[in-house]
Amino acid sequence: FEHGQLRQELLEMRRDEWQELRDLLYKNRSGLSNAERLMAEIVAAGCLGGDHLWRDLGLRSRDQLSHLMAQFFQPLAAANFQDMKWKKFFYKQLCEAGGGYVCRAPSCEECAAYGDCFGPED
Repeated sequence: FEHGQLRQELLEMRRDEWQELRDLLYKNRSGLSNAERLMAEIVAAGCLGGDHLWRDLGLRSRDQLSHLMAQFFQPLAAANFQDMKWKKFFYKQLCEAGGGYVCRAPSCEECAAYGDCFGPED
């Protein structure tokens, strides 16, 4: 395999995941701007990265990401009232909607990975 061909195959494997994330964001747009659709695609792509979402999007802090969410995706921003890390919050939303994602526990407070989802990001 050439490096480019392997990369393309890996991207195709995650296309469904990207589409589910994009659709979640589409459904929760603030309804104020046409840019929200494009922003949903960008944020969904950032979720496929391996670092904190705000870093994968090239932002300076998680606060900037939270501001972006409040501006473009207000219903999701309001639903994240416990300040869960955004990427984890999105996957939790997909899990609860019956997607193919595994919910680790019936509630976050019972989950062994609680500290990974809530708390500071460095």
